[in-house]
Amino acid sequence: MSIILNIDTSIETASVSIAKDGIIQSSLKNTVQKEHASFVHNAVKQLTATVSINIKQVDAVAVANGPGSYTGLRVGLASAKGFCYALNKPLITIGTLNALAVAAINISTQDNSPANLFCPMIDARRMELYTAVFDGKMKEILPACAMIVTETSFQEMLQNNHVLFAGSGADKWSNICTSGKASFINELDISAAIAQLSFKKFTGSNFTDLTYSEPLYVKDFFTP
Repeated sequence: MSIILNIDTSIETASVSIAKDGIIQSSLKNTVQKEHASFVHNAVKQLTATVSINIKQVDAVAVANGPGSYTGLRVGLASAKGFCYALNKPLITIGTLNALAVAAINISTQDNSPANLFCPMIDARRMELYTAVFDGKMKEILPACAMIVTETSFQEMLQNNHVLFAGSGADKWSNICTSGKASFINELDISAAIAQLSFKKFTGSNFTDLTYSEPLYVKDFFTP
């Protein structure tokens, strides 16, 4: 049995959960983005009490490492690394777009959706977003990238595929997309998907080097 502490501060809603064998036992969320940093440690304290475990019983710490909010990514990874160093536990990093895609696939399966490609989207302000494309088995069709969406975005892909666009960036694309083969989910809880993916990596001993781990920014951070 594995007990994994999962942390996500990469997007608008932060989540912290404790999962056993990939199934969330308890979780907490925070919707005030500027409070993500203070939320994480308080959430961990509450969750360990709720599930009646000592933090030392955690087998690994997983974190969503982007893309997403620059500040949020640093907060999440720093928190996860801190727990790993203090507890001498391995670190697992989960791509935020991967988690969004898994959550979309899970919903699609439940709803018998015709979608055969899944495009997670994270709002990156104005008409820009972070995105990628996966098939139903999580094979990467388009790697994580920053994109400015226009009326012709994904045009070729939508000619022969039903695509489910999911995440906070899907709304700005849905406003200009005219394809009948596109469907949209704007609000998506990815905490269960992160637990699912972190358990899979844990069972495969697919850990991230604590010293050299970095957030996946996709594009460089700059200050004008």
